[in-house]
Amino acid sequence: MYVPDHFQETDLARLDWLVSHDAFATLVSIVDGAPFVSHLPVLYRRDDQQVRFAGHWARPNPQWRAIESQRVLLIIHGPHTYISPRWYVEPRRQVPTWNYCVAHVYGKVRLITDEAALEQIVSALAARYEASGADAWKLATSEPGVRSMLRSIVGFELAADEVQLKFKLSQNHPRGNVEGAIVGLRSVPSDDARAVMTLMQDAPRNTGSAS
Repeated sequence: MYVPDHFQETDLARLDWLVSHDAFATLVSIVDGAPFVSHLPVLYRRDDQQVRFAGHWARPNPQWRAIESQRVLLIIHGPHTYISPRWYVEPRRQVPTWNYCVAHVYGKVRLITDEAALEQIVSALAARYEASGADAWKLATSEPGVRSMLRSIVGFELAADEVQLKFKLSQNHPRGNVEGAIVGLRSVPSDDARAVMTLMQDAPRNTGSAS
């Protein structure tokens, strides 16, 4: 991923935030000589600098069959929004752009086929997204035949060996442009726009010169 210095982040707390914002990830590997992509909800844990993700595929998905021999890419998508030059101090001297946050996580995958381990993955994913429900779904309390469906999935754990973090938040613009974009984003009816606006307000490097 192309990451100019002023957009690069190295603090893994930023990765923590991205995953908490949206844990529906993009997993990229090679299948039959070509790039292949799966879109998957993932579980995340971090022990200091050690980052791991877990999830599962439907068994018919071919991505899992040769993936253990590869170094793969997992993309965590953050909020993103259009930035109009009309919000800047000198609009006619600028061009439109897009502000966004994203993480690229590289590493090796270990397959998980043990039924007990698969049950842990499914249960943990459900617990995360059922947390607000009054009558939360749980695998443990489902009908007996439901557990047999674990045989129709293949799990994985990805151990990261490199994490790239890009937070493009107008850090390459003077403060006046940043403040103008923040004001402009307040009128955009979008959760992503509001999230980017907050990140721009908090970005410590939003005091640079235009480039």
